[in-house]
Amino acid sequence: MAEDLSRRDFVSMSVAAGIAVSAAAASAADLPVAETDVEIKTPDGTCNAAFIHPRTGAYPGVIIWADAFGLRPVLREMGRALAKEGYAVLVPNPFYRVTRDPKLEFKNFNFGNQDDRAKLAPLMGSITADGAAEKDALAFVAWLDRQKEVDKTKKIGTQGYCMGGPLVMRTAASSDRIGAGGSFHGGGLVTANPNSPHLLAPKIHARMYFGVAKNDDDQQPDAKDKLREAMAAAKVPAEIEVYPSQHGWCMSDFVSATTTIYDKAQAERAWGKLLALYKTGLA
Repeated sequence: MAEDLSRRDFVSMSVAAGIAVSAAAASAADLPVAETDVEIKTPDGTCNAAFIHPRTGAYPGVIIWADAFGLRPVLREMGRALAKEGYAVLVPNPFYRVTRDPKLEFKNFNFGNQDDRAKLAPLMGSITADGAAEKDALAFVAWLDRQKEVDKTKKIGTQGYCMGGPLVMRTAASSDRIGAGGSFHGGGLVTANPNSPHLLAPKIHARMYFGVAKNDDDQQPDAKDKLREAMAAAKVPAEIEVYPSQHGWCMSDFVSATTTIYDKAQAERAWGKLLALYKTGLA
């Protein structure tokens, strides 16, 4: 899968981490939070992750799926912003099967360079392999439910960006504990393959939100319609919107000397949609 991705595809799989940076302007809460590096046992090994939560009390859990650049400072910033709103947030390293830290940065990454692109193939392949995300999701949900900072009477939320968009759907389909899922410029939500994420709709028992990038919609204009039809047929409450921004608009670190993809205004709008989704879906 990874080797067939274009530059736009890679960027589109990096949807929402930068939302956290701009979230402060849109936030209604500002709870003091604590952040801890944790390790979680999964069927395939040990996943390193960041666990971020308000310092006191118990709150709904949330799993944040990163884009193709993995767990990095901007994802932690997103986790902190969400925790300040009253959530216990787990930000896992999706590539733990290969490495604890891929050390990738958008500003230093050249999508036109085959050597750079080759770095992503084993990373992405490790989490997009059939069954990988489902195993991880169940392990993450079980881990969250063992933490005193997590309110087990509430549902768990999940959000993802680009590559993380399909992982959100696979997570929601794997556990009834998931009450809400948000995908932002998710890559490959609708494909012609028998394992296309949109075909998981009958297994999803959560409220869903899909923020689609305009350039992705331009290239695959029927995807949103197929996604909407699948959700409606399965009676999954879902909202699907096309944003005027490029794939990756939520990522505040998607800025280089030659390219700026991050769109602060649209990132704040997406953040507001996410908070509204969690407020209703995790009750």
